[in-house]
Amino acid sequence: MKKSRIIVSSLAAVSLLGLSACVTDPNTGERKVSRTAIGGVGGAGLGYLLGGLIGGKTARIVGAGIGAAAGGYAGYRMDEQIRELKESTAGTGVDVTETPGGDGILVNLPDVTFAVDSTAISPSFRATLDDVAQSMITYPNSLIDVMGHTDSTGSDSYNLDLSRRRAESVANYLVSRGVSRARIETVGYGEQYPVADNTTPEGRAQNRRVEIRITPITEQDVNQAY
Repeated sequence: MKKSRIIVSSLAAVSLLGLSACVTDPNTGERKVSRTAIGGVGGAGLGYLLGGLIGGKTARIVGAGIGAAAGGYAGYRMDEQIRELKESTAGTGVDVTETPGGDGILVNLPDVTFAVDSTAISPSFRATLDDVAQSMITYPNSLIDVMGHTDSTGSDSYNLDLSRRRAESVANYLVSRGVSRARIETVGYGEQYPVADNTTPEGRAQNRRVEIRITPITEQDVNQAY
């Protein structure tokens, strides 16, 4: 990992924190600091969450065939989807929040999603992913980014490859449960974006994760795309 890249990302994240670190709890309406945002600033920054959709929004809207029925989805119904995801994944270790910018949903899948050094979904976690997939089917007017992360154990190249393969594994599982592959893009970040201290076992476990970013598509997005 190159120190210059980390420093630049961290400085960018600090400058954006005042704008992006607060999220609204959909159940209480309370504004609070996002745990994800804090973790990003503590690690290598928020760039991967604050940036645009992987592959660009316009081409993906057209490719996924999302139509004008998307109108109004990004308001109340995003909050509704967050609430339902929290209820369906309660007690599983999955963390469901708004993205730091407040324009989407972040579903953080914990380390137990996979066995050690494996890309196979743990049998005990499949039911939880089934619930996540069903939510995506129920709310079809969104695009999905699946992002893999590792801890700092091992080489950069190995961690990058493992994170990519785990992201693909989650994407393939969602597709097997009926989610349209045209809505999904994947990326692996390796050890680049830790959310916890890699010097402790607990911190490394938090860093070994797959995140699913669900970005609602509005009528305006559709009109611009077409």
